[in-house]
Amino acid sequence: MPNAMSAPVVVIAPDSFKGSLSAEQVANAIATGVRRARADAVVRICPMADGGEGTLDAMLAAGGERRMLDVRGAAGDRRQAATGLLGDGSAILETAEVVGITDADGMAVPVTERDTRGMGEAIRALLDLGARRFYVALGGSSTNDGGAGLLVGLGLRLFDADGNELAPTPSSLPKIARIDASGLDARLKDAEFIGMSDVDNPLTGEHGATAIFGPQKGVEPAQVKDVDAALAHFADLLEPALGRDTRDNPGAGAAGGLGFALHMLGAQFEPGAEVVARKIGLDAALEGASWLITGEGRSDVQTLHGKAPFIACKHARAANIEATLMSGGIDPAALPRLSEFFSGCFSPAPGPITLEVAIRDAATLLANEAEQLTRLKFGVR
Repeated sequence: MPNAMSAPVVVIAPDSFKGSLSAEQVANAIATGVRRARADAVVRICPMADGGEGTLDAMLAAGGERRMLDVRGAAGDRRQAATGLLGDGSAILETAEVVGITDADGMAVPVTERDTRGMGEAIRALLDLGARRFYVALGGSSTNDGGAGLLVGLGLRLFDADGNELAPTPSSLPKIARIDASGLDARLKDAEFIGMSDVDNPLTGEHGATAIFGPQKGVEPAQVKDVDAALAHFADLLEPALGRDTRDNPGAGAAGGLGFALHMLGAQFEPGAEVVARKIGLDAALEGASWLITGEGRSDVQTLHGKAPFIACKHARAANIEATLMSGGIDPAALPRLSEFFSGCFSPAPGPITLEVAIRDAATLLANEAEQLTRLKFGVR
C-alpha cells in the first residue's frame, strides 16, 4: 500500500443522496475535499447504485448510450422514460423511470388501478434496437400487479369468463379465467434477463410483495389480503400457461411482483450493487488504492443488506483497503454494526441544521468533511 508520503490513491464510490445529489455529484464533491487536503492524490470516481434510482446513470457511466422511450406510466399516461444501451449491446431498464413511486401522476390513482405495461413496452422497444440481454433495476416501483402488466406489454392476454379482455391491474386479476400466452413476443426466447435487487421475498404470503411492500405503494391494511389473493390467482393461471413454477423464488416479490414476471421469463437475480460494481470496474479501480470512501443519503442496519455502500466496502476489504462511510445521516443505533465493516462512519452535517439546508448545501458539506477526513487519514498539517 502507498504510505502517507506517497501520492495516495483514493477510490470514491458512493450511492446518490436521494432528493439532493446524484451519485456522481456526491463523488465529485468528496473528491473536491480530498484534493484540497492532498492535491497530489490520485482520485478514482466510481458512482454506485443498488438497483433503485440512479442505477441507469451508474451503469451508463461505464460506457453506453441513453435512449428515451415513449411508454405507458403506472396510471396509463404516456411518458418519456430513460433507458440505456450498454457498450456490450445489453440494455439497462430502471423500473423507477417507468412506474416510479416518485411519479405524482402514477401515485394519484389507487394502487389497484396501476400496472407495469410500460415495462413490457420498453423491453419491446429495446428488442427492436437489438438488445437481447436486459438488466432490470427493480427498486422504486409504485405498482403491485405481480408483473402482469409487463407480460401484457410483451403480448400476453388476459380474459374473464365471458371472453372479455382484462387490464392487468390488481383490481382485474381476480376476474381472470383464461390466459393466452401465444402472442408473447417470439424474441423473448433468445433474451436474457438479470433482475437487479437485494429483495428475496416470494410473490405472495406474509413475506410477499403485498404484505411487505404494498403499504408503501398505497395498499391499505384492509386491502392486503384481497390484493395478495389477486396475485396468487394470477400466478395459479400463469404458471401452467408458461410452464414454470416461480412464485416462491427469491426475488419474486420485488417491485410489487415484477420479479415474479421476470422469473417467469427465466431471469437470473443478483444484488443490484454487485451488478453495478462489476459493470463499472470497481475491483480494477481499487487496485493500488489505500482508501475507499463510500456513502448514501442515510445509513442504518439495512445498509448491511446489500446496499451500495456495503457492497463497495466488501470489495475494498477483499483487497485489504480501508473503507470509510460518509452518509448524509447515520442511525446512531446502527453504529456498532456498521463499525464492524467500515473504518469510521461520518455525517457531513457540522451541527444541528434543517433538512432544507442539508439538501441545499450537500456538496459543500461533503467537500468540507472529506477535506478534514483526508487530513486525518494522511496526517496532513
